[in-house]
Amino acid sequence: MKNSRHSNSLNHRLYAASSPIHGQGCFARSNFTAGEFIGIFEGIEMNENDAHVLWFYNTETQILMRRRGTNLLRWLNHSEQPNAMFDGFELYALRDIAIDEELTIDYYAAL
Repeated sequence: MKNSRHSNSLNHRLYAASSPIHGQGCFARSNFTAGEFIGIFEGIEMNENDAHVLWFYNTETQILMRRRGTNLLRWLNHSEQPNAMFDGFELYALRDIAIDEELTIDYYAAL
């Protein structure tokens, strides 16, 4: 139940649309301030790497992975100058993000 409530709140704060970066993108429906919590990447937990997998190091040796998200955060695109970043599976704004701005992350930051 907690996940579905969280997904519903994301729908009020984000939307998916055509991206000038690549295919679909994730866009802000409301303003975010630097450091603000945006949402949690939800997906199926994985034991091995695969296409469309978000992964990060939980410790120096343990990698946690989730396959293709099940909420709007699945549409995040890569940027070398991202406006958001993950701390685990939680997404935070790196700087102020305006309404209708595409949210981006650095795909390689967690490596």
